[in-house]
Amino acid sequence: MKNQAVFLDRDGTINTDIGYLNHPDQLELIPRAAHAIKLLNDAGFITVVITNQAGIAKGFLHEALIPEIHNRLSALLNTENARIDRFYYCPHHPEAAVEHYRIACQCRKPLPGLVFQAARELEIDVLHSYVVGDKSCDIELAHNVGATAIMVLTGYGTRELTKHREANLKPPHYIAPDLYDAVQLILNDSSKK
Repeated sequence: MKNQAVFLDRDGTINTDIGYLNHPDQLELIPRAAHAIKLLNDAGFITVVITNQAGIAKGFLHEALIPEIHNRLSALLNTENARIDRFYYCPHHPEAAVEHYRIACQCRKPLPGLVFQAARELEIDVLHSYVVGDKSCDIELAHNVGATAIMVLTGYGTRELTKHREANLKPPHYIAPDLYDAVQLILNDSSKK
């Protein structure tokens, strides 16, 4: 039997979005985010971060810092006994300043490449999983892979939800004030399946 997962955006969903985060010391957890992730851990969900990191392509962040940033995020979560099972990121952008990253990839959200990679590596049943994020691309990603889409209103969530609606894109299945409330929806929804 395959695993259920929650695919989490990083900046604006788990930690405060400060623009282009480019140092581990800039990380600050959104209130209740660690508790929310611990609830997912305790319920048996695989927790996976899927994040676009265009700052690499634009020259604002060295790719070598990504593992340090994710280690720091893991350490912050660990203080509340929460964990992320795997981190995936896309360093590309079609208009990248750094030529090496200027490619049309399949890993940049809302394209499904990283979700499918995680599904293969972690034996995830994507159709019975969830995508949670504060941007339109997270909601589109969920629809592109057949997962349940949850928009959080932290980070850019409120503004992005308005833009998403104005563009007449397929709406999220759920909207939540923050990750903690999103997890409550997930736990309630998954108990019915």
